Amino acid sequence: MAFPTAVNSQITDAVTQSNVQVLSEAPAMAMGSLYQSMANSMGIAMQNSVSQQQNSNAVAQAVTTKCIETLIGK
Repeated sequence: MAFPTAVNSQITDAVTQSNVQVLSEAPAMAMGSLYQSMANSMGIAMQNSVSQQQNSNAVAQAVTTKCIETLIGK
């Protein structure tokens, strides 16, 4: 406490400690938020890759069917 004030010193100490606690927890909160964002992005990327693979399989099946029809002569 640098300057004497009219406020009780216990109150100013409690506020100071609260501010220090918030500042000390900030990096952990930031990393937690970063990890959640990364996990969400990876989940969306995996969903996109599964969807793309399913679409590729559908196209491959259609092409195979058309090629077989051409070979059979229908």
